[in-house]
Amino acid sequence: MTAFADLVSTSRRVAETGSRNAKTSLLAGFLRRLAPEEIPIGVAYLSGETRQGRSGVGYALLRDAASVATAPLPSLTIADVDAALAEAASIAGSGSRAARTRVLAALLARATSDERDFLFRLVTGELRQGALESLMIDAVAAAASLPAARVREAAMVAHGIVDVAHAALIEGENGLARYALAPMQPIAPMLAQPADDIGDAMRALGGSAAFEWKLDGARVQVHRRGDDVRVFTRSRNDVTASAPEIVEAVRATDVDELILDGEAIALRASGAPEPFQVTMRRFGRTQDVAQMQDALPLSVFFFDCLRVDDRILTDQPARERFAAMNHVLPATLRMPRIVTADEAEATAFYDDALRRGHEGVMAKALDAPYEAGRRAPTWLKVKRLHTLDLVVLAAEWGHGRRRGFLSNLHLGARDDAGGYTMLGKTFKGMTDDMLAWQTSALQAIATSRDDGVVFVRPELVVEIAFNDLQASPRYPGGLALRFARVKRYRPDKRVEDADTMETVRAIYENQLARGNQGN
Repeated sequence: MTAFADLVSTSRRVAETGSRNAKTSLLAGFLRRLAPEEIPIGVAYLSGETRQGRSGVGYALLRDAASVATAPLPSLTIADVDAALAEAASIAGSGSRAARTRVLAALLARATSDERDFLFRLVTGELRQGALESLMIDAVAAAASLPAARVREAAMVAHGIVDVAHAALIEGENGLARYALAPMQPIAPMLAQPADDIGDAMRALGGSAAFEWKLDGARVQVHRRGDDVRVFTRSRNDVTASAPEIVEAVRATDVDELILDGEAIALRASGAPEPFQVTMRRFGRTQDVAQMQDALPLSVFFFDCLRVDDRILTDQPARERFAAMNHVLPATLRMPRIVTADEAEATAFYDDALRRGHEGVMAKALDAPYEAGRRAPTWLKVKRLHTLDLVVLAAEWGHGRRRGFLSNLHLGARDDAGGYTMLGKTFKGMTDDMLAWQTSALQAIATSRDDGVVFVRPELVVEIAFNDLQASPRYPGGLALRFARVKRYRPDKRVEDADTMETVRAIYENQLARGNQGN
């Protein structure tokens, strides 16, 4: 049986290696050494997940179980770890927390210091050794001597590499035959990385690129086989009954089998988008759909085509997928798009999208395949950014790699009563140096502590970048930041210089006004 220490050592070496090829070689070498029954465990752990998910085992439970001393020498196998996590996850009912703690304490008592650190980061989702699923796909392909594209296609259909790895390593190409992209089997959507502006996106993509509107709607994947049309969300939930307009639109196409990727959105009569929360009212509704359809009709805009009849297109370059989609869909169902190498033209397209009330644009490489489930550098999103100078009201202790640091900031704007109104939290955008500094600085002005939260005197101002504001009943001001991240602390500003709720409300009103000005 494979030692857990061997897996931990492999993870550490992967994290210390900068070369993708070297990372792939290390992972493939480890996978070849696994027994058949160990393959799903090893692939899951090195991909940063457990086979049981969180399932009631989190940081607090591990912390309570970690009162036992670490083992001086390794003795665990990866099967031992999997069995213990499975047992802990299966415990339910009265006294379950204490019972889970006992199981985990027994596991941690057999773990060395390095093994315990790995377990904490694995279970809390903070394992950052660089073995993302796309890398693991390459490693499985290398270990099984199979084309990476074939393994990637199978992983798309299987909703991950864990299930595919056993078939690939034990059965080879024959094992992958059961995984083929087919209608009514939704796959994880391809995702985008951010770019600062149009110029940044064009430089990253290296010349001519496709630019599309970026809508603040609901991502949908639509499948057709004959007259059967199904609509799936980005999390692969079937919402067909909630979206009859989309079903009717796709059923009108002249093809037998079709898989499309797109965005559903509620538009006003002017063509301006409704806020995201309004669009989402249509999904999950299975009653009164006809009335909702009249009151809040959905539009759908498709931007990619993954299959047409018997042609699987995911490995084809984007320009070919676009051509296939243009052939089967009318312009009214296609996301507005231009292809250009001219920055001025792309900027004008971006500005027009903003004037219409949309979030921004997507920039896409024309020669890139469709990489399901991956946040790929060949898809870039360019969105309008806002910034506010807000006051730090509290911070939460971090988990995993951020254990021991105050991380998640509670952010507030000055209100009319002379206090501060909370607008949300963020742990994003922080460097290691910033984490170290703010942990010390915030503890120096702490006023109280409660269940992992340190409340502080309102003395520090931080500049926060965010995409938009949304209505929120969760916070007393009725508004919350969307996609907030730290840009920098502002030691040059006093809290009296921080932004006010009046400014925040003005941004939100302008945001709504932009939506009302769509053409």
